[in-house]
Amino acid sequence: MLQTEGARLFREAWIAGVRQHFPGEPKAGYVTPWEHMPQWEREAAGAVYAQVRQFVEVATTARLSREQKGRFVATCWTAQMFKHFEDPKPGYVADWPDLPAWQQETDADTFEAIEKAIA
Repeated sequence: MLQTEGARLFREAWIAGVRQHFPGEPKAGYVTPWEHMPQWEREAAGAVYAQVRQFVEVATTARLSREQKGRFVATCWTAQMFKHFEDPKPGYVADWPDLPAWQQETDADTFEAIEKAIA
């Protein structure tokens, strides 16, 4: 899968997770289609996709819990926020226990969507 296709897969999985897990109506930015995303966010999505893909290719990720999968995505995303922003908003770089449940579930869903796509 090409990097751009992987980044789009990441975004589509994220949007699906938000639509499933977010309580109420999500912020527009959470479900912005790929075509309208800023370039930094596209690059971040591609980088996180690549990290998850590499991990799945070298490890037996089926043995990981959903929480471990979600934590991996969240950690990779946090690294991208520090890469793209000098002083990211605290919510962009919150540690796993501080993330809302909907975001934890969405991160786990995103990992599993990538895992399934490359299996």
